[in-house]
Amino acid sequence: MEAKLEWLDDPRVFRVGKLPAHSDHEIYRDKADYKAGNQADTLSLDGEWDFHYGASPRERTEQFYDPQAVATRAEFNKISVPGHIQLQGYGQIQYINTLYPWDGQQYRRPPFMDGDTQGMPGIFSDAPDNPVGEYVKVFDLPTHFENKRMHITFDGVEQAMYLWVNGYFVGYSEDSFSRAEFDITEQLHAGQNMIAVAVYKLSTAAFIEDQDMFRFSGIFRSVRLRALPEIDVTDVAIKPTVHGRNGMVDVTLQLSATTPVTGNVQIAILDHNQQSLLETKISAAEQVRLADLLVPDIALWSHQQPNLYRLQVTVTNGSGDEVAFVDYPFGFRTIAIGADNQLQLNGQRLYLNGVNRHEWSPETGRALNEADMRQDMRVIQENHINAVRTSHYPNQVPWYFMADEAGIYVMAETNLESHGTWQKMGQVEPSVNVPGSHVAWHDVVMDRAQSNYEQFKNHVSILFWSLGNESYAGDNIADMNAYFKQVDSTRLTHYEGVFHNREYDDRISDVESRMYASPADIRTYLTEQPKKPYLNCEFMHSMGNSVGDFDEYMALYDEFPAYGGGFIWDFKDQALWQDDPITGQRFLAYGGDFNERHSDYEFSGNGIVFADRQLKPAMQEVKYFYERYENK
Repeated sequence: MEAKLEWLDDPRVFRVGKLPAHSDHEIYRDKADYKAGNQADTLSLDGEWDFHYGASPRERTEQFYDPQAVATRAEFNKISVPGHIQLQGYGQIQYINTLYPWDGQQYRRPPFMDGDTQGMPGIFSDAPDNPVGEYVKVFDLPTHFENKRMHITFDGVEQAMYLWVNGYFVGYSEDSFSRAEFDITEQLHAGQNMIAVAVYKLSTAAFIEDQDMFRFSGIFRSVRLRALPEIDVTDVAIKPTVHGRNGMVDVTLQLSATTPVTGNVQIAILDHNQQSLLETKISAAEQVRLADLLVPDIALWSHQQPNLYRLQVTVTNGSGDEVAFVDYPFGFRTIAIGADNQLQLNGQRLYLNGVNRHEWSPETGRALNEADMRQDMRVIQENHINAVRTSHYPNQVPWYFMADEAGIYVMAETNLESHGTWQKMGQVEPSVNVPGSHVAWHDVVMDRAQSNYEQFKNHVSILFWSLGNESYAGDNIADMNAYFKQVDSTRLTHYEGVFHNREYDDRISDVESRMYASPADIRTYLTEQPKKPYLNCEFMHSMGNSVGDFDEYMALYDEFPAYGGGFIWDFKDQALWQDDPITGQRFLAYGGDFNERHSDYEFSGNGIVFADRQLKPAMQEVKYFYERYENK
């Protein structure tokens, strides 16, 4: 297989050699390793990598991925992984909201629109404004990894990545915020190995990753190598359902091995005290399904009482030896639309007192660590916020487990926003709109929906699958909605953009969702025989001295059963610590402070907390009203 630079220009090519998405479970060799927190079969590749920066594809280093081409890498420097290229001394830091980074500088039109069958050759592969970062990591393969199947996983790479191992091309991936996993068994060998990654800042993915954020590139989430056990648990699907006071659980496992799968699988369900509620055993196979496992007298999961159970999977081989162990928390709850279009959790009215949350650190941008996430969660809990929309992409895996534990309701958003293709100069003008109903853009957005679902499907905290943000509407987004409905009957779907194209009202979104509607507008909708519950996916735009008159929105709870609340825009300012060259003092820099043009300036500062998590005065208002409705 040969890497092709023209893939950057083609929306139909977005994954090559990439393994299918699967659940975010961790695998241990046995129960003893799990209890000790010992993942001996995982090797982190985070840390220092060799690195070269090219301002455009023409400045890429030929054959840099060849282990024998030592001279080609003589000028390489060092870079930290995970981390953004632009925050480590390379390229331009730029903040943009609805426009594309190239608008006003480079003319680009999405390929395969309006009868275009040729595409746009060279639109990114031969572009002067498409920088490439070339990464190289040399490491010794642990001896106990030898002769095992090997996978490498990238938790997040922005935006298009090519992967080589020991000079052999392995694969290509887009979708900056979903995991990219590759089987590299055939390319690795005992002793020293070399991994090479080329990361391009722009590809056709840029048309559908037009989120309101700083535009970075690079390997910004963790990378690791995993030696697969003799029998691997490839996927875990847990489907708990509520039946009166009891719960039923369906469990489906995908197993893999180099030879036909033999042995046994033991399933146990534990309560919050680690007491076993049931145990059962079944013969191992490529797919193992256990249906209707009864859990009596269940404790439901909610914000007020985030009750969690645990599924434990023990795989033994034909000799009876433990070879794989999985422990996964799950919960029982229902989410439905009741009478009067009321959103209901566990049969009771649901109040969404939420925020939109970009992943953000003033030191490292979107390259967060677990401590950053726990600090965000602490602020959220202390201020009576009960819901988070993952605006506008899948977050790092630990965040969803934290939400399960904390009882935070999650709207899990798919990585899709094409704002700049349909909104021009503030007006709706969708003549060139992706994904729309264009065939060439269908599979890429469906793949993003599938990645979102497959990775996070087991998290009880997720109440809504969100199809993306501000991408107008069309057949492709309707197909995303149909996909989520097909694979998951236990959650609702959300999408705001149908508001701009009512033709799709009956095919997209279980809720009426709008941005920044006034209380008067919401009241009008809710008094005119509404078809759906109403929620604000973005409201109370928290910019400057804002969030006044919050009481007018909260009063709608008492007036309309179909009002579900919403998510404030947004939780935290996007700003970066910088040193003032004159005073030497450190300050938080916003859009426009990096000599970037064009920029949307202070629109990166819409949080109810500053970038360093200091509370703004607006939080007083939020905390007061959210506390009033927290335990209803």
